[in-house]
Amino acid sequence: MGMSVIISAAAAQDAEQILKLQYLCFQGEAELYGNYRIDPLVQTLDSVRAEIATNLVFVARLGDEVVGSVRGSSDQDGTGQIGRLCVHPRLQGHGLGARLLRAAESGLVDERSATRFRLHTGHRSEGNLRLYRRAGYAPVGNETGQDGVRMILLEKDATAPAYVTRA
Repeated sequence: MGMSVIISAAAAQDAEQILKLQYLCFQGEAELYGNYRIDPLVQTLDSVRAEIATNLVFVARLGDEVVGSVRGSSDQDGTGQIGRLCVHPRLQGHGLGARLLRAAESGLVDERSATRFRLHTGHRSEGNLRLYRRAGYAPVGNETGQDGVRMILLEKDATAPAYVTRA
């Protein structure tokens, strides 16, 4: 009998697994941009612990293994910031990223009263852009991250339909 992937809030003891997963998952992004100093690859364990303590952090678990994670925070204007969405490479393409994204959105609405969501991804990250478009996000601008990567900013209202379908 196979195990199901369970999504839940991250606990302090998940920090090391989250950081290792993040490092594994963002290698492809680093290669895509020819930049192995992108923010997710230089984050420290202490900063992951701090995020778990202060932000909404969700993990996907397969048994005891963390196989996905996402972070959510909010700012004073009611915008929920979503970031560092990652899924273990062996489990990508099965809807787990979409489930984690919905968990972050729900948590931000329920616990932080978010009225809209904002996230960003690298301009060459076509798979990420497809996921976010399917989830109802629309591009609203660009910015260059501290790591030098050009990012596309995407937003949607918290009341927007979770997923749009095409005719």
